[in-house]
Amino acid sequence: MTASDESLHDTATDLRLATFRLARRLRRERADDHISDAHFAVLACLKMNGPLSVGALAQRERVTAPTMSTTVAALVEDGYVTRVQDEEDRRRVQVEITDAGTDVVTATVRKRDAALSGALAELDFSESELQTLREASALMRKVAER
Repeated sequence: MTASDESLHDTATDLRLATFRLARRLRRERADDHISDAHFAVLACLKMNGPLSVGALAQRERVTAPTMSTTVAALVEDGYVTRVQDEEDRRRVQVEITDAGTDVVTATVRKRDAALSGALAELDFSESELQTLREASALMRKVAER
């Protein structure tokens, strides 16, 4: 059975509002207050995927290569990433996260998980409600990864 257009629209609106509000609150939780959301996204991408070229990073983050070059330069200056020559093609450069960059990502994720866990605890959800949230998060991930 297919959902009605009105039901899909209403669900999309509710989901958008809740997602943006939650994301805004979680973005405030950072290990380094001087790192922008865009810079953090690049660090998290490198931590998850390993070294990438500026072009690959730009594509993954959906920005232009010049924009990514500026971001990478700032992260290099802060000591969060380094540029290394590609082992297979010495003309190419890969961007690699440093230990300091990894530490920032790890600490930020911990802070965000702790903040969200604290919010869930304050609301005193039942196990059934927590299960519903876990199921909803799986569905949201499916939408996000399409």
